[in-house]
Amino acid sequence: MTPRPGPWTRGKAYYARNASRMLFREKIAIAPNRPLVSFTFDDFPRAALLEGGRILRSHGKQGTFYVSLGLLGKESPSGEICNREDLIEALNDGHELGCHTFDHLHSWNTAAVEYEQSILRNREALRELLPTCDFESFSYPIAAPRPSAKAKAARYFVSSRGGGQCANTGEADLNQLSAYFLEQSGGDLAAVAALIEENARRKGWLIFATHDIAGNPSRYGCTPGFFEAVVRAALSSDSTVLPVRDAVAVLRSGAA
Repeated sequence: MTPRPGPWTRGKAYYARNASRMLFREKIAIAPNRPLVSFTFDDFPRAALLEGGRILRSHGKQGTFYVSLGLLGKESPSGEICNREDLIEALNDGHELGCHTFDHLHSWNTAAVEYEQSILRNREALRELLPTCDFESFSYPIAAPRPSAKAKAARYFVSSRGGGQCANTGEADLNQLSAYFLEQSGGDLAAVAALIEENARRKGWLIFATHDIAGNPSRYGCTPGFFEAVVRAALSSDSTVLPVRDAVAVLRSGAA
């Protein structure tokens, strides 16, 4: 039997999960005229666009694809990462490209200086590939950020997204927005639909996150059928579906 972690270990884990949420906050009121839903993809594996992007496009909607350009074209645990042509296709389809650090760095274990350098390198790489494009949104790779990494990211982006498995309601922190990872739902569509309905009732902003969308997904992704059902549930809730950048603009303008 594996021994239970002691109080010190549990305390360290709690601190790692929650320390950054208390610091370097940029508050925004979550009070849209209609509830908001965003679909986001971390790492930008090709399958995210080929299937997830296709599904969103079939409903006339767009998402946010967070990319680490140091991984471009490489194999990853969530499948083959996108290439330059995929970046162009995503933009042509109206999707947003977001930053995920150049090196896909661990957001808790990486020193703040190295973390910032990787953010800047990712921005430079994007400008080399697509000179007229820039990142406005960011998501933290692998883990919740240490406070110093959060402070670095806040210098460069309109918003930064974490996890948390919950919606953003009432008031949110633009420097650490909450998201719900679909792969952590265990394929329980009823639970996801209930969260969508609760977000609609509270007129909140629900950000979904995942990685690959494939018939045989990695442990970090989900199937096209499940993703399609979630998109349909969001649309049937009378929510406005927008990329992260555009949802922030709606909240700042007070309109939907």
